[in-house]
Amino acid sequence: MPESLQIECFVSPPFGENAYVLTGRTEGKCVVVDPSFETRALLQWIDEHQLTVEAIWNTHGHVDHIAGNASLKEAFPSAPLIIGEGDAVMLTDAMANLSGLAGAEITSPPQNKTVAHGEKLTALGYEWEVREIPGHSPGHVVFVCVETTPPIVIGGDVLFQNGIGRYDFPGGDGLLLRKGIREKLYSLADATIVYPGHGPTTTIGHEKRSNPFTF
Repeated sequence: MPESLQIECFVSPPFGENAYVLTGRTEGKCVVVDPSFETRALLQWIDEHQLTVEAIWNTHGHVDHIAGNASLKEAFPSAPLIIGEGDAVMLTDAMANLSGLAGAEITSPPQNKTVAHGEKLTALGYEWEVREIPGHSPGHVVFVCVETTPPIVIGGDVLFQNGIGRYDFPGGDGLLLRKGIREKLYSLADATIVYPGHGPTTTIGHEKRSNPFTF
């Protein structure tokens, strides 16, 4: 595990979505990324470790990545909810976040802050760079930290182990997604660890060598 940055993964049914709790140099603080439908175990872990949520980050606005926002905001109302500017509308629009298409009508509290490509965030004692990689959703972002050894990417549904995010949803674009991966992720060091929104972790080097969807 890179330096003192620790990442706990909580897999949520029914889509096997990976929600992450990040802890680092800032004692007693954590960042939650993409809380999904099942937040009980995640909130229990935070409580057991006596942590306060410093921020809630959404990589994108699809329902399986935002369904737990309301529970997190209820438990930690002062934690800012942060999402890419292109996906912010999906938080409060059930049709845009795809839940309405299934008749579920699930929404989130609105964002406290939107972020754009190249923007820097400071959290847990580290600097993070926002990289916008649309294609799975119109405003999908990833969070990159190069201060750790190895560097890490909190990647959402952009790059998976031997796969990429779906692009057949409304607003999807496969060519744009592949272009973003090659230009904005494959430029990182091969040892960089990718924490995806579904499935196991991988590395940039592995995907550059083996991912059949990005050649």
